[in-house]
Amino acid sequence: MSLLSVLDLSPVSGDNTQAQAVRESLEVAKAAERLGYHRFWVAEHHNIGGLASPAPEILIAALTQVTSTIRLGSGGVMLVNYSPLKVAEVFMELEALAPGRIDLGVGRALGADGRTGAALRSSSSEAFPHYFALLNAWLLDAAGKEPIGADHPAHDIHAHPKGPSHPDLFMLCSSAESAAFAGQAGVGMVFAEFIARSDGGPAVAAYRNSFRPSPFRETPWAGIATIALAADDHDEAVRLDAPRRASSLATLTGQRQRFPSIPDAQAYLAQFAGDPRLADIEARSIVGEASDVRARLAEKAREARADELLVMASGPTLATRIRSLELIKAG
Repeated sequence: MSLLSVLDLSPVSGDNTQAQAVRESLEVAKAAERLGYHRFWVAEHHNIGGLASPAPEILIAALTQVTSTIRLGSGGVMLVNYSPLKVAEVFMELEALAPGRIDLGVGRALGADGRTGAALRSSSSEAFPHYFALLNAWLLDAAGKEPIGADHPAHDIHAHPKGPSHPDLFMLCSSAESAAFAGQAGVGMVFAEFIARSDGGPAVAAYRNSFRPSPFRETPWAGIATIALAADDHDEAVRLDAPRRASSLATLTGQRQRFPSIPDAQAYLAQFAGDPRLADIEARSIVGEASDVRARLAEKAREARADELLVMASGPTLATRIRSLELIKAG
């Protein structure tokens, strides 16, 4: 089977506060390292009450101090929200804290609604290619791989601290077009299947077909991020997944609503029995008994030709999230 990694969104469980959710992500990361997962990535979202993940770079810094072997990264930094120079500096600093363990995954979306994006002073997603090129240049310059020349628009401007290494660079994608862009840029690609609500196979194919070697990597590398929750039996997994399904459905109906209790979530879902939107949510996640979840993940990786799968650390409590990761990795 392909490598397995973890994507964590710092979800707010039950009656927890967002501050508790941040601290729980540290515990999930320590468990992921103990269980042998390859990477642990954290996300960026703004103005969403059910998630406590606005600043992945700060969480990654904390994670460098409580882990020692697992790779740590952003899934991802929404690049158009920031100065590319500042992102390069932040991640070169993280690389200095944990050399050889830092991944920089970037996306072209805002990770927020339009009004929140305006409050962040975000640029349009159309600025992404320019921002991405500058980020590339500053990272390679800081690591001494490709010094910025006198004819470059950023000449005499350097990202610090300098290398000798730089973070591995990835692009988060939700379409075949953005995956092809990642291939042309010669960086790693992760298809956010849970956002795109479509299978990752076509995007992986577009990425591989368009890949060109770069200073970041000689050969293509494609990952798929998906939702997976395993329990000791199928019915228990479906029960534990109810708050996530209910919250996802509420978002699709134009609401943003958390469901702290499983019974409340089940009652909400019962109102939408037979709704195609609920069926789509269920189809875009892998929920069930552990051996079935492992088999379906292996099948997904094989059919899509993915080098790695990143499973979202799903579950209504910290204990169920860690238990799910234990069961998924047990095979």
